[in-house]
Amino acid sequence: MPDSGLALEVLALLTAVAFAAGFLDAIAGGGGLITVPALLIAGVPPVQAIATNKLQGTFGVLSSTAAFLRAGAIEKRLVLPLGGAAFAGGVAGAVLATLAPVGVLRTIIPFILIAIAIYMLLTPKFGDGDAKSRLSPPAFAGSVGATIGIYDGVFGPGAGTFYLIGLILLCGFPLLKATAHTKLMNAASNLGALGFFLSAGHVLIVPGLAMGVAAAAGAYIGARTGLKHGARLIRPLVILVSLAMALRLLLDPLHPFAGAVRGALGF
Repeated sequence: MPDSGLALEVLALLTAVAFAAGFLDAIAGGGGLITVPALLIAGVPPVQAIATNKLQGTFGVLSSTAAFLRAGAIEKRLVLPLGGAAFAGGVAGAVLATLAPVGVLRTIIPFILIAIAIYMLLTPKFGDGDAKSRLSPPAFAGSVGATIGIYDGVFGPGAGTFYLIGLILLCGFPLLKATAHTKLMNAASNLGALGFFLSAGHVLIVPGLAMGVAAAAGAYIGARTGLKHGARLIRPLVILVSLAMALRLLLDPLHPFAGAVRGALGF
């Protein structure tokens, strides 16, 4: 049994889950939708599950970011402003995690994700090409990007989707370009939050590293798949993942509408 207290067979299952989550996350985000519940089911306490997920998830988004960088899908001049703002936001969010109104976030985020999915369904050409830019990338980074980074450190679900939509609507990025730069910002805010969680001793190192290696492999394959198939794969996956994340959050016993949703679904 590893020093995390998890049996080897449980650790093996977690690494398999991390591979699948890394693949999905590289294309459409939402990898934490799979890995955090898996860690909780494995018996990891909630705070340690969130912190350990940041470790394994950082491997995944760094891998997909590297793949997009090598393919030229990320503008190198934007690495510092976008990444720097998201990193600072992630640090601030992790520090604020014990003070922030997570209950309020848990209540409203599912409805925001559902609205995003509906908007994308009703706007079939959304992100198909360069649109009018309302903010320069550095201005976006210092305002909206940093705010999403804070949210990622505090709570996290849907952060990648929010980066993606912001880059499309405010910076005018086409979908594939927005996806690539989303991975950069997601990696940065993950790293910022991870640094704090490591210093606070909340991260389970053994499962986090094992899952991280698997997530990195899955993310690399996912990024290559996204580059190959572009918007026709990314858009439907973003819609499906947004709806899945919303449903997962609505079914959480801590959500005020969980009972009504479970009743409506016959659970």
